[in-house]
Amino acid sequence: MAKNGNDAEIDEGLYSRQLYVLGHDAMKRMQSSNVLISGLRGLGVEIAKNVILGGVKSVTLHDQGVAEWRDLSSQFYLREEDLGKNRAEVSQSRLAELNSYVPVASYNGALTNEYLTQFQVIVLTNSSLEEQLRVGEFCHSNSIKLIIADTRGLFGQLFCDFGEDMMVFDTNGEQPLSAMVSMDSPGVVTCLDEARHGFESGDYVTFTEVQGMTEINGCQPVEIKVLGDICDTTSFTDYVRGGIVSQVKMPKKIAFKSLPSSMLEPDFQLTDFAKFERPGQLHVGFQALHSFEKKHSRLPKPWNQVRAQTGSAKQDQLDQALLKKFAFVAAGDLAPINAFFGGLAAQEVMKACTGKFMPINQWLYFDALECLPETEEVMPTEEESAPRNCRYDGQIAVFGDKLQELLAKQRYFLVGAGAIGCELLKNFAMMGLATGDGEVIVTDMDTIEKSNLNRQFLFRPWDVTKMKSETAAAAVKQMNPAIRITGHQNRVGPDTEKVYDDDFFENLDGVANALDNVDARMYMDRRCVYYRKPLLESGTLGTKGNVQVVIPFITESYSSSQDPPEKSIPICTLKNFPNAIEHTLQWARDEFEGLFKQPAENAMQKLCFSHRDPKFMERTLKLPGAQPLEVLEAVYKSLATDYPRSWEDCVAWARNHWQWQYNNNIRQLLHNFPPDQLIWTLCPLQDLHLDYVMAAANLFALSYGLEGSRDRAVVAKLAQEVKVPVFTPKSGVKIHVSDQELQSANSSVGKLEELKTLLPGADTSSQYKMCPIDFEKDDDTNFHMDFIVAASNLRAENYDIPPADRHKSKLIAGKIIPAIATTTAAVVGLVCLEMLKIVQGHKKLESFKNGFMNLALPFFAFSEPIAAPIHKINWTLWDRFEVKGIQTSGEEMTLRQFLDYFQNEHKLEITMLSQGVSMLYSFFMPAAKLKERLDLPMTEIVTKVSKKKLGKHVRALVFELCCNDQSDEDVEVPYVRYTIR
Repeated sequence: MAKNGNDAEIDEGLYSRQLYVLGHDAMKRMQSSNVLISGLRGLGVEIAKNVILGGVKSVTLHDQGVAEWRDLSSQFYLREEDLGKNRAEVSQSRLAELNSYVPVASYNGALTNEYLTQFQVIVLTNSSLEEQLRVGEFCHSNSIKLIIADTRGLFGQLFCDFGEDMMVFDTNGEQPLSAMVSMDSPGVVTCLDEARHGFESGDYVTFTEVQGMTEINGCQPVEIKVLGDICDTTSFTDYVRGGIVSQVKMPKKIAFKSLPSSMLEPDFQLTDFAKFERPGQLHVGFQALHSFEKKHSRLPKPWNQVRAQTGSAKQDQLDQALLKKFAFVAAGDLAPINAFFGGLAAQEVMKACTGKFMPINQWLYFDALECLPETEEVMPTEEESAPRNCRYDGQIAVFGDKLQELLAKQRYFLVGAGAIGCELLKNFAMMGLATGDGEVIVTDMDTIEKSNLNRQFLFRPWDVTKMKSETAAAAVKQMNPAIRITGHQNRVGPDTEKVYDDDFFENLDGVANALDNVDARMYMDRRCVYYRKPLLESGTLGTKGNVQVVIPFITESYSSSQDPPEKSIPICTLKNFPNAIEHTLQWARDEFEGLFKQPAENAMQKLCFSHRDPKFMERTLKLPGAQPLEVLEAVYKSLATDYPRSWEDCVAWARNHWQWQYNNNIRQLLHNFPPDQLIWTLCPLQDLHLDYVMAAANLFALSYGLEGSRDRAVVAKLAQEVKVPVFTPKSGVKIHVSDQELQSANSSVGKLEELKTLLPGADTSSQYKMCPIDFEKDDDTNFHMDFIVAASNLRAENYDIPPADRHKSKLIAGKIIPAIATTTAAVVGLVCLEMLKIVQGHKKLESFKNGFMNLALPFFAFSEPIAAPIHKINWTLWDRFEVKGIQTSGEEMTLRQFLDYFQNEHKLEITMLSQGVSMLYSFFMPAAKLKERLDLPMTEIVTKVSKKKLGKHVRALVFELCCNDQSDEDVEVPYVRYTIR
């Protein structure tokens, strides 16, 4: 047996994004679990990949079969030269590369009871019903968690048995709720926040900071009933004021039935509410398929009209059409279906190991029959779906060879090569996309980081610092050498429209987004609408994932509907009334920007531009919203009073700033707020105080190009020697002891002009060097997070808020998106099912599926996409006016001709015409300007008004219109695509 890896503590650099999904306790439990995965065809390798990336104690791969042609349709770690070799043995070394912390072994012997006892979780794929029943009985009797997963063409099955006393420690994975409360109504607790509090009946809560009800603070968790408010308090003493209610996650015990019992009395986990009757039908269908395979030693031949045997079940209770199609495609093996079920099954492995999230109860069935042709007349024939002894046999068995030819010709643009991008490329390679005359173009401007390796499975430790797109392209070429793929390092946006121009988009068959921000998604959505290209959109957030398909002339676009904006923290809360760690962390982020980025930008901008343009400062101070005195004070402090000449100066600055923020500043607040609402930090420096001074001094030194130090003892000694600023309550001026010159300038009548004279002149600009520091959450060597954690927790201490550790602080302050490989795999499987529909040319809205899932609950929801809304004069977002600017004479259309064209051809009077932000024509335009423009070519007007030349790559312009119809009513119309080349 081959093995790899070694025991290790949790590597937060590698597992950071997953830790935000599972937490440290769950990760530690997972690291004590040995997992057996039996069956290393496409589904088995998907499960193994996700489980190994997750970080269990060990994984053993079991398979007694050898690689066949049909395996290569989805088994991405098999090569053509591996045909005839044991699947587990061949896959072991390639899977072992995924995570050096997880030993991976291979085994090709029998699954005896004695052998099974060494595992905490067993996963069976590609196994007979007899073996499933035998292993199921043994596992249930010996407290071994069992998962059975099976995929057959467009169908899939998943079963879980985690024993009779499974403890779930966190059923949903959400952060515990917390709210400020009031008890104005007798016996009822009410949230002060106007927004929905989120508590539900059955939740357990505890209370803190309640005044008057002394017995309730720190009480044992109590169950609540939600009446629109929170809970009954009739048994408590009189309430005075205040209070915070916090949710407490309580363990839940779940009992599972054994496999034999559950087969007779199944419990189903629904995946599609529109297919409510399907699970029961497929439960019978899979058993019938096992019977057929046992009897004939093979699966039904693809599309040969052989009906599946249905055992003793009554024929009139069965959906014969459904089971017939099940038999037609059962020999198929599809990468997207395996990706979807591989993600789901691997998440169940993690639940079994950790008790984190709610397991599936107990059977889950899924089908994607909508992927088949939309009419019966064009369904594959037995001849078209027969094996070819090629790597796509598993897919040809379902769709026939015609689809394979179409896939090979596809030209797709993949935007992003991160977690979703890697999974998409793997599926593209397995499906045979762009393996003929087609091409996949993938662009990503990022380089590979260590934290990527936990879920971006195409990358290895030796790839860190390499470009994502090029590395991913090379990796999938190993999986399928026939794929034609090109890697770019461009950010999509207006700046790269010379690269991704009209010719580029018009030659595409579709676009797949693998992005991590809304702005880029909306930009690509606009491009796809303009060029009328289908868009595959998806995203993940921890265990949550979504898929949206955008089809020209059929569906709405991604931008047609948007999520509500993220709730912001009020300024007054941040500055004066923080009551949660989120408030102090945001305050710390603002501090970082205000101390180490903005001052350097302002100062160097002043020096740079005043050297080139003496009037720059004068114009800057006159900008709307500018605060001249504040700007000059900040620049003066950066270049004069605070300018350090040595490391000792940096420590002194940090020590003084600490004193101001966490002692003097807090004492000033006491003049306005009750003393019992605030506490403050006093000398001497404690560990947390020194953390702050160390981080602040090093960042301050870095911003001035000075050498820092990590010697805490030396820094502590220097800090103690610093003269502490004197606190004067009656003075509202925020100054340090060293600010005497600035204080004098502030007190003078001509303080603004005096400050200008005190600032360094352009002739001395070369003496000053300041470097703005951009916050970087993932570099643990640069003091960025050290400063954020210390600054936030010191402020939390001032306001008696429980502190946050570095891990939680990085999540909140860095606005990190929690991520896990299981969700990514499942989401991408659904994306690629939609791609199969697009390539076949599906036209019916009901054929497509938007999807949402939360693997923690678990919950699945599928729906038809929303149709493109139809406007008043019968047009949708996909419609536009097509106008050829160059006439048959070879001359370009003038503005007068353009206006006449719409009047004559569309009976529309144009009242306003614009291109981008440039107004080209309006009915209220001065007569002289109108006369000047009417007989000019349209492109000449555009260049004159916008003062920009049109690049040679521009083949068409977009014009926006305001129009009146024949009744002189305003009418909404689509845009104009004005072709010039």
